Amino acid sequence: MLNQSGLRKRAALIQAIRRFFINRGYLEVDTPARLPVLIPEAYNEPVASSGYFLQTSPEICMKRLLAEAGCQKIFQICKCYRKDERGDNHLPEFTMLEWYRTGSDYHSLMDECEDLIFEVAQALGHSGSITFKGTKISLEKGWERLSVADAFNQYGPISVEQALEQNIFDEVLCRYIEPQLGIKKPVFLYDYPVELGSLARKKKENPAVAERFEIYIGGLELANGFSELTDADEQRQRFEQDLILIKKQGRPVGSMPEKFLQALQDMPEAAGIALGLDRLAMVLLNAETIDQVVTFVPEDL
Repeated sequence: MLNQSGLRKRAALIQAIRRFFINRGYLEVDTPARLPVLIPEAYNEPVASSGYFLQTSPEICMKRLLAEAGCQKIFQICKCYRKDERGDNHLPEFTMLEWYRTGSDYHSLMDECEDLIFEVAQALGHSGSITFKGTKISLEKGWERLSVADAFNQYGPISVEQALEQNIFDEVLCRYIEPQLGIKKPVFLYDYPVELGSLARKKKENPAVAERFEIYIGGLELANGFSELTDADEQRQRFEQDLILIKKQGRPVGSMPEKFLQALQDMPEAAGIALGLDRLAMVLLNAETIDQVVTFVPEDL
């Protein structure tokens, strides 16, 4: 359980995030956390709730607001849930910051991420740099941008193509690459193989990759952002592939999110990102584990 000092620091972090987005003209939204159907995700298992599911992300509803309500800049701070996730950096219930901008792509979103984290760090008393797990890390603008292919060539024992062929992409990424990322300054790891593109659009110049990035600070992954895929037919095909993987894992195969796919046909060009607020708190408050920055952990309840 956080003491009063920890509670105040966490509150200051959340308040600074809200100020950042409100000052930039974003609308704060509040969408349902319990849904009848979710986006199929092969690598995130949802929590069932009396015939519904607890959200793994607010993405499905927030994108519908872009498409159906005409929203242009929205953000949300909310609870999300993923079954059986527990560790030094994981909780089954965690706090997510998610935001979307129309008329943007993943490059402009990276710029905004630099501004957000720098300004929030300043609000918490940092002046251009932080110390995380014994290492001083500069937050000054000009963060490193490293493609996935270059990261595998620089730090991995095999190429990204070989990792995909051998079905060990995540293993190589976690073991060899992630510990090297964001040590002196934060890193954007970008241009993921299209097979791992999730809901990101293909890159026009190179359709073998998707316009997806993740943020790393001190070896810790904080966020996952995209230039959003707005082709409903292609998105349906990707969902079908995820459903096949889910079935192979022996998990129940849910319904296709038809209302989301229908809304996608009217969604404008946009970029969006999900950032783990608890992990950001870990980095900015120099915490060893996620347990040190949340009010309660499951074992306390």
